Amino acid sequence: MRQHSKTLGIGKEFSVPVPLSCLVITLIACLTALDEVQSQGDGKPLDESLQLVVVVTQNWEAVNGTLQRYERPNLTSAWRPVGSKIPVVVGRNGMGWGKGLHQNPSRSGPIKKEGDRKAPAGIFSLSQAFGYAPAESMQGLKLPYLELSQGMQCVDDTKSQHYNEIINANELTEHDWQSFEDMRRSDGLYRWGIVVDYNARPSIPGAGSCIFLHIWRGPSQGTSGCTAFEASQVEAMLHWLDRAAKPILVQFPTPDFIRLQRQWDLPDIP
Repeated sequence: MRQHSKTLGIGKEFSVPVPLSCLVITLIACLTALDEVQSQGDGKPLDESLQLVVVVTQNWEAVNGTLQRYERPNLTSAWRPVGSKIPVVVGRNGMGWGKGLHQNPSRSGPIKKEGDRKAPAGIFSLSQAFGYAPAESMQGLKLPYLELSQGMQCVDDTKSQHYNEIINANELTEHDWQSFEDMRRSDGLYRWGIVVDYNARPSIPGAGSCIFLHIWRGPSQGTSGCTAFEASQVEAMLHWLDRAAKPILVQFPTPDFIRLQRQWDLPDIP
Protein backbone atom coordinates (compact mmCIF):
# COMPACT_ATOMS: atom_id res chain seq x y z
CA MET A 1 0.00 0.00 0.00
CA ARG A 2 1.20 3.50 -0.80
CA GLN A 3 2.67 5.29 2.21
CA HIS A 4 1.25 8.68 3.16
CA SER A 5 2.13 11.26 5.77
CA LYS A 6 -1.30 12.12 7.11
CA THR A 7 -2.58 13.04 10.54
CA LEU A 8 -6.05 12.64 11.98
CA GLY A 9 -6.17 16.12 13.56
CA ILE A 10 -6.71 14.87 17.12
CA GLY A 11 -5.26 17.24 19.76
CA LYS A 12 -4.56 16.83 23.47
CA GLU A 13 -7.84 18.56 24.33
CA PHE A 14 -9.74 15.64 22.82
CA SER A 15 -11.21 13.98 25.90
CA VAL A 16 -13.95 11.67 24.61
CA PRO A 17 -12.72 8.05 24.43
CA VAL A 18 -12.57 6.80 20.84
CA PRO A 19 -12.42 3.06 20.09
CA LEU A 20 -9.32 1.98 18.17
CA SER A 21 -11.50 0.51 15.43
CA CYS A 22 -12.99 3.95 14.78
CA LEU A 23 -9.53 5.47 14.49
CA VAL A 24 -8.54 2.78 11.99
CA ILE A 25 -11.67 3.37 9.92
CA THR A 26 -11.05 7.12 9.97
CA LEU A 27 -7.44 6.64 8.92
CA ILE A 28 -8.48 4.38 6.03
CA ALA A 29 -11.04 6.95 4.91
CA CYS A 30 -8.41 9.70 5.00
CA LEU A 31 -5.92 7.65 3.00
CA THR A 32 -8.58 6.70 0.46
CA ALA A 33 -9.54 10.34 0.02
CA LEU A 34 -5.90 11.31 -0.41
CA ASP A 35 -5.43 8.60 -3.03
CA GLU A 36 -8.42 9.95 -4.93
CA VAL A 37 -7.04 13.47 -4.86
CA GLN A 38 -3.63 12.29 -6.05
CA SER A 39 -5.10 10.18 -8.84
CA GLN A 40 -7.07 13.17 -10.09
CA GLY A 41 -3.79 15.04 -10.49
CA ASP A 42 -1.97 12.21 -12.25
CA GLY A 43 -1.25 12.65 -15.96
CA LYS A 44 -3.00 10.43 -18.48
CA PRO A 45 -0.96 7.85 -20.42
CA LEU A 46 -1.27 9.71 -23.74
CA ASP A 47 -0.49 13.19 -22.39
CA GLU A 48 3.07 13.38 -23.75
CA SER A 49 2.65 11.46 -27.00
CA LEU A 50 2.35 12.76 -30.57
CA GLN A 51 2.06 9.33 -32.25
CA LEU A 52 -0.47 6.65 -31.46
CA VAL A 53 -1.11 3.11 -32.73
CA VAL A 54 -4.58 1.76 -31.88
CA VAL A 55 -5.43 -1.94 -32.13
CA VAL A 56 -8.95 -3.16 -31.40
CA THR A 57 -10.61 -6.57 -31.56
CA GLN A 58 -14.24 -7.63 -31.23
CA ASN A 59 -13.84 -9.26 -27.80
CA TRP A 60 -11.29 -10.78 -25.41
CA GLU A 61 -11.12 -14.09 -27.30
CA ALA A 62 -10.88 -12.65 -30.81
CA VAL A 63 -7.71 -13.23 -32.83
CA ASN A 64 -8.43 -10.81 -35.68
CA GLY A 65 -8.54 -7.06 -35.28
CA THR A 66 -7.73 -3.75 -36.94
CA LEU A 67 -4.92 -1.23 -36.52
CA GLN A 68 -5.10 2.52 -37.07
CA ARG A 69 -2.25 5.01 -36.76
CA TYR A 70 -2.79 8.54 -35.42
CA GLU A 71 -0.67 11.64 -34.95
CA ARG A 72 -1.04 15.22 -33.77
CA PRO A 73 1.15 18.30 -34.28
CA ASN A 74 1.21 19.24 -30.61
CA LEU A 75 -0.03 18.00 -27.24
CA THR A 76 -3.19 20.13 -27.24
CA SER A 77 -4.37 19.17 -30.75
CA ALA A 78 -6.85 16.44 -31.63
CA TRP A 79 -5.62 13.09 -32.95
CA ARG A 80 -5.71 12.72 -36.74
CA PRO A 81 -5.75 9.34 -38.55
CA VAL A 82 -2.67 8.44 -40.60
CA GLY A 83 -3.48 6.23 -43.57
CA SER A 84 -6.25 3.64 -43.53
CA LYS A 85 -6.94 1.00 -40.92
CA ILE A 86 -5.34 -2.36 -41.63
CA PRO A 87 -6.09 -5.95 -40.54
CA VAL A 88 -3.98 -7.50 -37.77
CA VAL A 89 -3.86 -10.65 -35.66
CA VAL A 90 -3.16 -10.80 -31.93
CA GLY A 91 -2.56 -13.75 -29.62
CA ARG A 92 -4.14 -17.01 -30.69
CA ASN A 93 -6.02 -16.94 -27.36
CA GLY A 94 -7.02 -13.31 -27.70
CA MET A 95 -5.94 -10.62 -25.21
CA GLY A 96 -5.45 -10.18 -21.47
CA TRP A 97 -4.75 -7.07 -19.39
CA GLY A 98 -1.01 -6.50 -19.05
CA LYS A 99 1.57 -4.31 -17.32
CA GLY A 100 2.06 -1.00 -19.12
CA LEU A 101 1.56 2.76 -18.78
CA HIS A 102 -2.08 2.50 -17.70
CA GLN A 103 -2.97 2.60 -14.02
CA ASN A 104 -5.20 -0.34 -13.13
CA PRO A 105 -8.47 0.42 -14.94
CA SER A 106 -11.65 -1.29 -13.83
CA ARG A 107 -10.83 -4.57 -15.52
CA SER A 108 -13.48 -6.62 -17.25
CA GLY A 109 -11.27 -9.20 -18.89
CA PRO A 110 -8.53 -11.76 -18.17
CA ILE A 111 -5.02 -10.94 -16.91
CA LYS A 112 -2.08 -11.82 -19.16
CA LYS A 113 0.44 -14.39 -17.91
CA GLU A 114 3.59 -15.98 -19.31
CA GLY A 115 2.80 -18.65 -21.89
CA ASP A 116 -0.94 -17.96 -22.14
CA ARG A 117 -0.68 -17.01 -25.84
CA LYS A 118 -2.60 -13.80 -25.22
CA ALA A 119 -1.55 -10.39 -26.47
CA PRO A 120 -1.35 -7.76 -23.70
CA ALA A 121 -4.22 -5.29 -23.48
CA GLY A 122 -3.45 -1.78 -22.29
CA ILE A 123 -1.23 1.18 -23.15
CA PHE A 124 2.46 0.66 -23.94
CA SER A 125 5.44 2.65 -25.23
CA LEU A 126 7.07 1.68 -28.53
CA SER A 127 10.78 2.08 -27.94
CA GLN A 128 12.89 0.25 -30.51
CA ALA A 129 12.89 -1.11 -34.05
CA PHE A 130 14.64 -4.29 -35.10
CA GLY A 131 15.24 -6.33 -38.20
CA TYR A 132 17.62 -8.34 -40.36
CA ALA A 133 18.88 -5.39 -42.41
CA PRO A 134 22.36 -4.06 -41.57
CA ALA A 135 22.31 -1.18 -39.12
CA GLU A 136 24.17 1.13 -41.52
CA SER A 137 21.33 0.79 -44.06
CA MET A 138 18.73 1.88 -41.48
CA GLN A 139 20.21 5.14 -40.29
CA GLY A 140 17.21 7.09 -41.60
CA LEU A 141 14.96 5.60 -38.93
CA LYS A 142 13.80 7.83 -36.09
CA LEU A 143 13.66 4.93 -33.62
CA PRO A 144 16.75 3.16 -32.23
CA TYR A 145 17.42 0.16 -34.45
CA LEU A 146 18.73 -3.27 -33.43
CA GLU A 147 20.23 -5.44 -36.13
CA LEU A 148 19.35 -9.05 -35.35
CA SER A 149 22.28 -11.43 -35.74
CA GLN A 150 22.69 -15.15 -35.11
CA GLY A 151 22.69 -15.88 -31.40
CA MET A 152 20.27 -13.12 -30.42
CA GLN A 153 17.51 -14.40 -28.18
CA CYS A 154 14.61 -13.01 -26.19
CA VAL A 155 14.55 -14.75 -22.81
CA ASP A 156 11.17 -15.96 -21.54
CA ASP A 157 12.50 -18.11 -18.68
CA THR A 158 10.92 -16.64 -15.54
CA LYS A 159 13.89 -17.76 -13.41
CA SER A 160 16.49 -15.92 -15.46
CA GLN A 161 18.01 -12.57 -14.57
CA HIS A 162 17.58 -11.75 -18.29
CA TYR A 163 13.82 -12.43 -18.30
CA ASN A 164 12.05 -10.32 -20.93
CA GLU A 165 15.35 -9.09 -22.42
CA ILE A 166 16.84 -9.42 -25.90
CA ILE A 167 20.39 -10.62 -25.44
CA ASN A 168 23.22 -11.98 -27.60
CA ALA A 169 23.86 -15.43 -26.19
CA ASN A 170 27.19 -15.60 -28.02
CA GLU A 171 28.52 -12.71 -25.96
CA LEU A 172 27.64 -14.16 -22.54
CA THR A 173 29.72 -16.76 -20.75
CA GLU A 174 27.02 -17.72 -18.23
CA HIS A 175 23.56 -18.76 -19.35
CA ASP A 176 20.91 -18.94 -16.61
CA TRP A 177 17.91 -19.54 -18.92
CA GLN A 178 16.37 -22.66 -20.41
CA SER A 179 13.62 -21.05 -22.45
CA PHE A 180 14.01 -18.37 -25.11
CA GLU A 181 12.91 -17.20 -28.53
CA ASP A 182 15.39 -16.95 -31.41
CA MET A 183 15.27 -13.45 -32.86
CA ARG A 184 17.00 -14.33 -36.15
CA ARG A 185 14.19 -16.60 -37.28
CA SER A 186 14.31 -18.75 -40.39
CA ASP A 187 10.67 -17.92 -41.24
CA GLY A 188 11.35 -14.18 -41.55
CA LEU A 189 8.63 -13.05 -39.14
CA TYR A 190 11.13 -10.76 -37.43
CA ARG A 191 12.62 -9.35 -40.63
CA TRP A 192 10.96 -6.12 -39.50
CA GLY A 193 9.65 -5.49 -36.00
CA ILE A 194 9.09 -3.06 -33.15
CA VAL A 195 9.60 -3.70 -29.43
CA VAL A 196 6.53 -3.16 -27.26
CA ASP A 197 7.53 -1.99 -23.78
CA TYR A 198 5.41 -4.58 -22.03
CA ASN A 199 6.15 -5.71 -18.46
CA ALA A 200 9.25 -3.50 -18.49
CA ARG A 201 11.37 -1.63 -15.95
CA PRO A 202 11.14 -3.74 -13.88
CA SER A 203 9.86 -6.97 -15.37
CA ILE A 204 7.64 -9.08 -13.16
CA PRO A 205 8.49 -12.79 -13.62
CA GLY A 206 5.50 -14.65 -15.01
CA ALA A 207 3.59 -11.59 -16.24
CA GLY A 208 4.63 -12.16 -19.86
CA SER A 209 7.59 -11.36 -22.07
CA CYS A 210 8.97 -10.73 -25.56
CA ILE A 211 6.08 -8.73 -27.00
CA PHE A 212 6.53 -7.17 -30.44
CA LEU A 213 4.78 -5.76 -33.47
CA HIS A 214 6.00 -7.94 -36.35
CA ILE A 215 5.21 -9.61 -39.65
CA TRP A 216 2.33 -12.09 -39.64
CA ARG A 217 2.11 -15.63 -40.99
CA GLY A 218 -1.23 -14.69 -42.49
CA PRO A 219 -4.61 -13.13 -41.66
CA SER A 220 -5.99 -16.27 -40.01
CA GLN A 221 -3.08 -17.29 -37.76
CA GLY A 222 -2.76 -15.80 -34.29
CA THR A 223 0.55 -15.29 -32.49
CA SER A 224 2.07 -16.40 -29.21
CA GLY A 225 1.26 -12.97 -27.75
CA CYS A 226 2.45 -10.35 -30.24
CA THR A 227 0.46 -8.21 -32.66
CA ALA A 228 1.27 -9.02 -36.29
CA PHE A 229 0.33 -7.72 -39.73
CA GLU A 230 1.44 -7.59 -43.37
CA ALA A 231 5.17 -7.07 -44.00
CA SER A 232 4.92 -3.85 -46.02
CA GLN A 233 2.78 -2.29 -43.29
CA VAL A 234 5.30 -3.23 -40.59
CA GLU A 235 8.07 -1.65 -42.65
CA ALA A 236 5.96 1.49 -43.21
CA MET A 237 5.35 1.82 -39.48
CA LEU A 238 9.05 1.37 -38.83
CA HIS A 239 9.80 4.43 -40.94
CA TRP A 240 6.89 6.46 -39.54
CA LEU A 241 7.60 6.05 -35.81
CA ASP A 242 9.64 8.80 -34.20
CA ARG A 243 11.26 8.44 -30.79
CA ALA A 244 10.89 12.20 -30.18
CA ALA A 245 7.11 11.84 -30.60
CA LYS A 246 6.98 9.26 -27.76
CA PRO A 247 4.89 6.75 -29.73
CA ILE A 248 2.36 4.63 -27.86
CA LEU A 249 0.44 1.44 -28.58
CA VAL A 250 -3.13 1.20 -27.28
CA GLN A 251 -4.85 -2.15 -27.69
CA PHE A 252 -7.90 -3.82 -26.22
CA PRO A 253 -11.35 -5.03 -27.30
CA THR A 254 -13.69 -2.41 -28.75
CA PRO A 255 -16.17 -2.42 -25.82
CA ASP A 256 -13.36 -1.62 -23.37
CA PHE A 257 -11.91 0.98 -25.73
CA ILE A 258 -15.27 2.75 -25.75
CA ARG A 259 -15.59 2.44 -21.97
CA LEU A 260 -12.15 4.00 -21.39
CA GLN A 261 -12.19 6.48 -24.28
CA ARG A 262 -13.11 9.58 -22.27
CA GLN A 263 -11.06 8.61 -19.21
CA TRP A 264 -7.85 8.29 -21.25
CA ASP A 265 -8.61 10.88 -23.99
CA LEU A 266 -8.52 8.26 -26.72
CA PRO A 267 -9.43 9.16 -30.31
CA ASP A 268 -12.52 7.91 -32.10
CA ILE A 269 -11.97 4.56 -33.77
CA PRO A 270 -12.99 4.33 -37.43
